[in-house]
Amino acid sequence: MTEHSIPLFTKAFLLLALLALGTPVHAELSITRGSATTMASTAGSAVPEWIYTLKPGENFTEVASDLLVASHSSGRLLQYNNIDNSATLGEGDRIRIPLSWLKRQPNPARVTSVSGNVQLISGIDGRKKPLVEEALVRVGDEVLSGAGAATITLADGSEVRLSPDSRLIFNRLTQYGKSGMVDTRLRLNRGEIHTRVKPVIEGGARFEIETPSAVAAVRGTTFSLNAGSQGTHLQVTEGIVDFGVPNQTHRVPAGYSATVASSNGNRNKLNIRKMPPAPQINPLPKVLTQLPTEMTWKQGPATNYRLDIFETQSGRWVESRDINGNRFDISRLDNGRYEIHLAVLGPHGMAGMPGIVPIEVDLQARTANLVKPESGSSVNDDMPEFRWTLNGKNEVARVEIAEDKAFRNLVATSEWAPGTSALPSRPLSPGQYYWRVVTEAGGNSVATTEPRKLIVNGTLPPVRIISINYVDSQVRVFWEKVDTAANYRMQLAEEPSFDNIIKEATLPDTTAALRLIPGRRYFVRLKALSDGPLQSRWGPGRELYLE
Repeated sequence: MTEHSIPLFTKAFLLLALLALGTPVHAELSITRGSATTMASTAGSAVPEWIYTLKPGENFTEVASDLLVASHSSGRLLQYNNIDNSATLGEGDRIRIPLSWLKRQPNPARVTSVSGNVQLISGIDGRKKPLVEEALVRVGDEVLSGAGAATITLADGSEVRLSPDSRLIFNRLTQYGKSGMVDTRLRLNRGEIHTRVKPVIEGGARFEIETPSAVAAVRGTTFSLNAGSQGTHLQVTEGIVDFGVPNQTHRVPAGYSATVASSNGNRNKLNIRKMPPAPQINPLPKVLTQLPTEMTWKQGPATNYRLDIFETQSGRWVESRDINGNRFDISRLDNGRYEIHLAVLGPHGMAGMPGIVPIEVDLQARTANLVKPESGSSVNDDMPEFRWTLNGKNEVARVEIAEDKAFRNLVATSEWAPGTSALPSRPLSPGQYYWRVVTEAGGNSVATTEPRKLIVNGTLPPVRIISINYVDSQVRVFWEKVDTAANYRMQLAEEPSFDNIIKEATLPDTTAALRLIPGRRYFVRLKALSDGPLQSRWGPGRELYLE
């Protein structure tokens, strides 16, 4: 058919179609569906866009002020959208915004849990310091785990759990103004991470993790990534991950794993496999009031499993181990909420889909029964043994010893231990004491026994006079303090044998003033007194003479 033979209405239809190709694209996609950038053709060039939907009560001018950089005004945004008057816009209306017009600001991540040895390497000066809870991780920083693990929460609430012997670099942590849209790019140089990513906002939002051999672009999912000398291994448990070598990624859905090999023979080769299904875990009580508790599951053809326990609130990695068989004793957990993840281990050590069991541990400490020493008894040993019995399970206990019944000042304790006997942490000087046993369960539940009185036999050390000062007709005497003494007894005599005492007094301090008759000789001595029956020998006498 020649050009001249084309009917007129056909030419008109083709012309309209060509004109339609030049008009801006209005994509009606859910705002949380994916991270693919919307491309709009404006003035003949493709422009990456983000589509914002006005919420109830929002004003277009205020929204534009919050989202746009200073060089782009709300009026210019109206022109871009071919809108004459902002007053015509209201709830549910959609506004196309070029990504280059949006405000961008770095948003640091926050460390929510750390266990073991983990280091933070500054992206500014390269300094290395221990990673601690609540620390901020900024763009360019690296987190290096040795034998430890850490959980890091990003600005949008996404979590990254770093396993031991891993190195993670934070290449980009950008938020687009107040839009809630983020651009997060990480690099896992080695090791393993488990992530739980919030659904990203369509049109520019991005969450990407790069390894030496592959890249994973995430939309809103739960997955783990392992990077090593043999390549990169991905496991997706929720959502979808675009995975593969850069510019050659494939979508990997939940329930599948994928590997990009880095060996010479299979370099860049992508293998996608269906993961073994989650084990069928037998029901557990929702609240565990005693530990240990046995967890069991239905055993299939596989005999090896990977078990991980995470603290629900902080994401802290509490325990990780490989298990052979179909049972595990849950123990050594403090009170709180946890998630137990159990997955089949394949022949190459790769885990399958996890079965997830939420549990709550609520252990209550119970008051111990004191056995010995008996209340008010005395002992001749400065390291007496204390005994008791426990009434709860999974408890630890310790002895506390004080000089006062209110236990305001502990003089000795024992180590926290699950046993029922202990020795004090240091020898006890002769004197009167009070002792009790404190039990603890679950890390925050405590029970304390009533106190018992104990007397440690012996004698207090003798009191030595330090100095004597003469001022006019007054003599002031100073003596050494005895740590376990409550008071001091002073005697004044006219002969060194102290057969005839002319003055005697009980004093709380370590000094006393005496008025003496000039020209006569006197002798003074002291002994220490305790709150109980103990007292010291008399110290050596000192002569006093006032001219």
